Parts: sequence; C-alpha cells; structure tokens
Amino acid sequence: MFSFRSIDVSQNIDLFIERWSAAGGGERSNYQMFLTELCELIGVAVPDPAVELESQNAYVFERKVPAKRIDGPTTTNFIDLYKRGCFVLEAKQSRKRQKQIEELKQLGFDLPEQRAGSGKRGGAQWDTMLRNARLQAETYAKRLPSEEGWPPFLIVVDVGHVIELYADFSLQGKHYAQFPDRQSFRIFLEDLQHEEVRDRLRLVWTDPQQLNPARRTAEVTREIAELLATLSRSLETRMIRALPEHQQPEKNAISRRAVAEKVALFLMRCLFTMFAEDVGLLKSSSFSSLLEEYKGQADKVHVPLERLWKDMNRGGFSPELRTDVLRFNGGLFRDATALPIAEDDLNLLTIAANRNWKDVEPAIFGTLLERALDPRERHRLGAHYTPRAYVERLVVATIIEPLTEDWRDIQTAAAQLIKTAELEKAKELVRGFHQNLCETRVLDPACGTGNFLYVSMELMKRLEGEILETLADLGEDQYLLELDRHTVDPHQFLGLEINPRAVAIAELVLWIGYLQWHFRTRGRAMPGEPVLKNFANIREQDAILQFDSWDVLRDENGRPVTRWDGITYKLHPITGEEVPDEDARIELRSYLNPRPAVWPEA
Repeated sequence: MFSFRSIDVSQNIDLFIERWSAAGGGERSNYQMFLTELCELIGVAVPDPAVELESQNAYVFERKVPAKRIDGPTTTNFIDLYKRGCFVLEAKQSRKRQKQIEELKQLGFDLPEQRAGSGKRGGAQWDTMLRNARLQAETYAKRLPSEEGWPPFLIVVDVGHVIELYADFSLQGKHYAQFPDRQSFRIFLEDLQHEEVRDRLRLVWTDPQQLNPARRTAEVTREIAELLATLSRSLETRMIRALPEHQQPEKNAISRRAVAEKVALFLMRCLFTMFAEDVGLLKSSSFSSLLEEYKGQADKVHVPLERLWKDMNRGGFSPELRTDVLRFNGGLFRDATALPIAEDDLNLLTIAANRNWKDVEPAIFGTLLERALDPRERHRLGAHYTPRAYVERLVVATIIEPLTEDWRDIQTAAAQLIKTAELEKAKELVRGFHQNLCETRVLDPACGTGNFLYVSMELMKRLEGEILETLADLGEDQYLLELDRHTVDPHQFLGLEINPRAVAIAELVLWIGYLQWHFRTRGRAMPGEPVLKNFANIREQDAILQFDSWDVLRDENGRPVTRWDGITYKLHPITGEEVPDEDARIELRSYLNPRPAVWPEA
C-alpha cells in the first residue's frame, strides 16, 4: 500500500490528489485502497479486519446486512465501509465515464472541457450514480441491527473525485440532509488541502456528534440569552424607578406591562441589528463600533440608534455607519425608538454585540428570549425548553417524511426522462416540485415563540437544498438566479398566539432562521429588499375562540370573578418549594357571540 507517513502534510495531500485524480479501473478494485489512504491522510485508524461474528464488525469494509425480499429468501448485501456510531459509506467510481459524458453532451448538457473526473463539477450534469449511492446507503442504514442504532452520517464517495456528507444528528434516520449545507456538503479532492475540511472528516470518523451544530449553537444561544436577561432587568428597573408615584408597578399592573413591552421591543431591535452585522447584512463591525464610540457617553447613544434604525427602515445612506444600508422594513424598525441607557447597560450591549450571532440557534432562541424579557420567567432561563430532537420527531413525521417520499418519486421520474432524452420534461418536473414545496403552508395554532415553525422551515430548507442541487445539475441557472421569487420562506409558516410579545419573537425567530439559511445556501448573495417582509404570518389570536366583545364576569354581588393567573409562583414558607401565588389573580371574562376560531388555510 502506498504510504504517506514519511512525507510532510502538504506533500501528502498533493501526492494523494495527483495519485487519485488519474485513477481508472473499477470501484471494487479501488475503493478500499482509496479509503485506506484517505484514513492515513486525515490521521484516523484504518478499518479493522472483518471477523466471523458480525456483531463484532464495528469498523470494517464489506459489513454484511440482510437484503429482505417479499417474494423470496433473504439474501445479503454489503456496506462498503461501516463504522458503528459514525457512518455508513457507499462508494462508486465514475473515472471511466468519458463515454457517458459524451452521451450527456449529445443530449444537450453543457459540460466543461476537462479530463473526466478532474476538478469540480463545472457544468450541468445529471448524476444519478451518486443519488442512487445515497439511497443505497440509507437502505443499508435501515437494515442495521436495531441495537446498533442509526449512524449520524451517510457518506457517498465517487472514488478519486468527491466525497458527499449527509447528516441526521437526531439519530432517527428519518432525514439525512446535506452537511453542513448545500455550499459545502461536497468535498472534492482539492478541498482536502484545507485543514478545516480534513478536521471535519476526522471528526466524522472519530466523534461525529462534535459536528452537531446544535451543541455549539445551544451554548452560544444560552449565553446570549443570559446577557439579554441581565440587560432587560437593568432597563426595566431603571424605567420603573423613573415612573411617577401613581404609576409604580405595585399600584398599576398596566404600567409594568408597558415597561416590559418597551424594553422587549428595544432589545429585539438591538439583537437583530447585531445579527445583521454578523451575517453581512450590515457592514462588518459597524454596529459594535458605534456602541464602542459611545463608551462614557451612554446617555447619548439612543440618539444615533434611532437614526440608524430609521435608515434601516427606509434603506440608503446611513450617516451613523457612514455607508449604504439595505432597506429592512417589515415592521421591526418602523417608528423605531431607542431607550435611554446607562453605562452598565451599554457595556452589556457591547458584550452581546461582540458575540457571534451567526451561531444563534433559532429553535431555542425564542423560548430563551421570552424568558429573558419576562421577569416571572427569568429564574427558568435555560432550565427547560422543548429539546430539538422532540420537535423534530413531530415535524419529520408529519411534514418532512411525506415531502421526502414525494421528492424521491420525482427524482426517479426525472432520471427516467433523462434516459429517454427528454431533458426539458425532466427540468419541468423538478421545477414543479420545487414550486409546490414553496407553496406548502404549515400552521402551528399555538405557536408560542415559533420553535416548531422554525424547525419545520429549517428542515424544508434542507430539502430545498437537495432540489436546488438537482436543478444546478440540470443546468437551470436562470431559475436559480430568480430564487428570491420562489423559495421556502417565512410566509409559508403560520402561527396563532395570544401573547403579543411571543408573536413578535416568533416573527423574529423565523426571519433570523431564514436569513441564516439564505447565506448558508447562497453564499454572499444578498436577499431581495425589503429584507424583512411584513407577511403577517403570525397572528395575535386565540386559537379556540372568536367573539365580538367581552366584559368582566361578575358574581351575584357584582364583584369580578377571578382565578390564579397560572404563571406566578412563590416559595412555600415551610417546604421552600415553589407553589402557586394565590394573590396573583386575573379576572374571568364573559364573551358576546362566542364562536369557534377560524384558522388560516394550511
């Protein structure tokens, strides 16, 4: 076997690329050697020899799996390379496909003039080989013994050309998606020159859960939420102290709610501006630099903040940032006001602005943000939220599995059309499915801060990434250039929620999530303006009841009937445990013309 061990890393990589770029022959004779040398190159152990007892074959070539048949005896298939708890790998080799490439050219594909298999795909090419290899890997993963569990990764290898990564960190095996995204899921030989790519492959082999973005983003999100909770508490305390005596919160609950709403809206504008800066919607470091400039003058920073947000609302040149800004609009920055803040508040804002908002996790951010902004919920900050895996379990079964099954059928039909030289019909079929996906509407009738809606959108965006890759292979460049007009976006994700603050947070969560995926799948291409569109897809509405008006329900003596508010607790004087605070009460209502609520169509 060819060995790299006596040569430095850069020479190893060059030799590996040169050696395998020119490889021919069949996959059976090459793939094991290719993968063994790849293991050496990235610094992981090579596969073990197989043993007779299959349960002990945790990292081997040709791992046996049963091939069940309805009309005959069970036979055996073989996984090309398997590592328990890490991946199922299926290898193919397309290096001898020059004849196939010439046939594709005759069908009208615009292929680059290059040696077959060298470099990156540069033209429109329908490659059913890799798609079929991926489906084969999924099938083999399903047939593994249940006690071994689903592997987090599927790997598809075109020997000597490209490695494709698909991940499902929920370990349900329901939705393996391009990893980390459509821009980077394909690793070509020359990409191995980058250390971060080799590190990614090394972790796929050794500790795949380290690549789970939810681990990193959960930590970042919780840290940011804790900063916002501290800042929110400080701002509320200062605003309450400034209220006239008759408006102090203990005498006027309306004042308390009004203060909380003002602080929440101010902080949401701040945090979206921080996010916009980190993803490139605003000039890099421009907002954080503005905050830094006002250190020592915190009492004046609200003035430039208001001016900046007005500029962001309408778009154009911003004197505060000394550059043009996109038109954001959408309602978040309409009539934007900024609160006067103290020096400690400015320091906290500056710390938050210097965090990496690219990595915030929308699936839990909404819950943590709501608690950060609610004095009664801050004690539970980060203590409990619906785990991402639980959310996915519902969303995948009800939304993603049916859509994915339909997409597999479309792929099969399109591949058949390609074989019969009906390229335009294949394009039309795939475009039609993408447009149907972009019209699929999802409703959460008690959406809270939008976590379920965001996960639905993210998984549909992942599926969209596969469709867009197919369209690129088919040469649909013009269609891909017009994605702002037809793409999975927040207008499809509908929510009903009675808490006005949660409504605003849910809208923000969806837009942050959407913009994150925009840049993951489209690189540095800017979204169309206005960046934030006012779809009104999250309604402040009771999901059960509609009525014409309401009045306070009163007893026979005319006194309001009340009950515990359902959210306020106090410590029990003896046990020290939290118990409902019987003094925290809300008035019951009587409704005029009550009737079932009308839900939007979805």
